[in-house]
Amino acid sequence: MKLTRKRSTYSLLLITVLIAALLSACGKDEAKTTSASDTSGSSQTSDAAADPISIKVADILTNPVFRIAKTQGFLDKYGIDAQIITFATPAEGINSIFIKQADIAWGADFPILNAVSKGDYSIIAATGTNTDIAAEKWKLYVGSDIQSAADLKGKKLSTLRGTFLPYLWDEYLKDTGVAAADTKQIGQGGFDESYVALKKGEIDAAWVVGAAMIEKFNAIEGVHELTDMSKTSVRIGGGIIAPNSLIKEHPTAVANLLRALDEASKFITDNPEKTADILYDEVKQPKESTIRDLSTNNWEIGFKQESFDSLSSQKKYMIGAGIIKDDFDLASKINLDGIKQAAPDRVTYGQ
Repeated sequence: MKLTRKRSTYSLLLITVLIAALLSACGKDEAKTTSASDTSGSSQTSDAAADPISIKVADILTNPVFRIAKTQGFLDKYGIDAQIITFATPAEGINSIFIKQADIAWGADFPILNAVSKGDYSIIAATGTNTDIAAEKWKLYVGSDIQSAADLKGKKLSTLRGTFLPYLWDEYLKDTGVAAADTKQIGQGGFDESYVALKKGEIDAAWVVGAAMIEKFNAIEGVHELTDMSKTSVRIGGGIIAPNSLIKEHPTAVANLLRALDEASKFITDNPEKTADILYDEVKQPKESTIRDLSTNNWEIGFKQESFDSLSSQKKYMIGAGIIKDDFDLASKINLDGIKQAAPDRVTYGQ
């Protein structure tokens, strides 16, 4: 009987020891797994922020992409400390790069070309906004005595300095049989200035974009919409520009910047209401205006053959008009290393 009890005790002890050993081994394995997971996570974070950088970004009030990238942490994720500097127009933001007020800027093809023609700057991506839908958002507002394009003869036409609007005016007038020389273009600094001038009768016509601005122009007594850009031959793309020195010194940061902007664009698509709330909190942009403009203000960054063709067409015009004095090789002003890493499936130029 005693022998049986001893054997039972030994068996119990042996089972206990085995269970303890198994639990200990599992604990170690779990610890190893957790450690590997932590290490993997740290590695990914480290890789994402492998080229930390502080930059100044030129932007405008109505563009959601950079502000979403900053407020929602997409830039921080990639080690990019970005300060957003707000300008009246993208063209003003691009010009700020010349005096080192900003490091990154974006805008329509016209001011982008003007910038790269002048120095060591390159286009690092297109914004993917050269669509018929985007063109439709550009409205031409005119005084009550203008009922057709022919009535623009002898009139004062608003053009925002440094933008593509001179090109749009020339193409629109040519298409409608009006000589540009028979009109007078008045250079202005922004849509607010155009609004005041049209309201006072100091100008007779102005191209306008953006839901908030269109609402203001619609409310001017005696002013009406004559046409929109989709009914012209003009389609304007957009691009992002950076100094060559930044691209050379921080290639990974440039790719990461584009990754952050792409993630911000996806966030905007998935969260239009929240995007509108953020822009209202940040810059007091009316929520309804943000939502109405998202179909054209949100980016799909990449660089397609169509982007290059649009740039080429406008470059030819700018050289012919004397806006760009010296011709240059456009292909040498395009650096797609970063966007090929960030969104390779959206780069079709050169393929």
